[in-house]
Amino acid sequence: MKIVKYILIGTGILIALLLGARALFSVQIGEALFRSAVKANLGQSALADAPDGLSAILVGTGSPLPDPGRVGPMTVVAAGDRIFIIDAGSGSARRFGELRLPWGNVEAVFLTHFHSDHIDGLGEVMLQHWAAGGAKTPLALHGPNGVERIAAGFTDAYAQDTVYRIAHHGADVISPSGQGAEAVAFTPSGRPEIVYERDGLTVSAVSVDHSPIEPAVAYRFDYRGRSVTISGDTVKDDRLVTLANGTDLLIHEALNADMVRVVRDELTANGETRLAAIMNDILDYHTTPVEAAEVAHAANVRMLALSHIVPAQPSRLLYPAYLKGTSKAYDGPIIMGEDGMMFTLPAGSDKIERRRLN
Repeated sequence: MKIVKYILIGTGILIALLLGARALFSVQIGEALFRSAVKANLGQSALADAPDGLSAILVGTGSPLPDPGRVGPMTVVAAGDRIFIIDAGSGSARRFGELRLPWGNVEAVFLTHFHSDHIDGLGEVMLQHWAAGGAKTPLALHGPNGVERIAAGFTDAYAQDTVYRIAHHGADVISPSGQGAEAVAFTPSGRPEIVYERDGLTVSAVSVDHSPIEPAVAYRFDYRGRSVTISGDTVKDDRLVTLANGTDLLIHEALNADMVRVVRDELTANGETRLAAIMNDILDYHTTPVEAAEVAHAANVRMLALSHIVPAQPSRLLYPAYLKGTSKAYDGPIIMGEDGMMFTLPAGSDKIERRRLN
């Protein structure tokens, strides 16, 4: 019995020693991994190897509906290494950082419309542009008439935070002149018009139909012979076809009406009549995937990428059902947008190269 007792005691001591060693080495391994990750990622730019031309990054491809893999809508268009942000939905500023996009290269933000899900991340975009990007001037916020109120509202909401950060870090680290946003408004019309032109980049806008939300616009970016068009929120609209005519890449919003009806009917069955009514209402001011494909065909675009995905698509197994019928409407490549997708359009080429940043 004593032998058994000694064996048990010895085994217990050995287990305790092993557990202690494991804890010790786990700490050391964790510290080494952390240092390695910081060294590999800090200061690295996702645009460092991008060729001259246009790049389009789907930072956020989600909607107001919960989606575990998608944050709120944001698209980045880069002309060389100059970054332009289109819309700023919830969580998109943090995803911007996760994708190693440099805040110091942000030249301007363009808003397609003022629905909450397209602007509710704007405060954080302004903050990061200022604090992380080291801006000396306010963020240029372009948009249709009414953008002045958006810029003023977010600037005012962050006014006290500005006081705190300057007091904490000092004006030499965070310039007081760089905080906030400065509105650059334009009056949209039914035909494409240039709203921004600088250093070889031209941005055109046209009104689209997202009624009763007005104004609402789509944008087209042209640089060194390459082009990207972004629909914003809209029903199928011939004005967008005109804007996107011959574009290399069309990034179009999409709502699968059949899937939304399934959600609506289930809400009704569960007695959630108010939420069911909301789901029913959203059917009449968005574009279905098939309609987006029809726009791509009519505009003779080279590639179609879907974004602002409604409803949530948490698994790629759902994609074929979501895209049902699109290949009959458009015979070009159709991409189901996901956060972190990057499309590179080199100048002097007709190539569209695609890769993931995350």
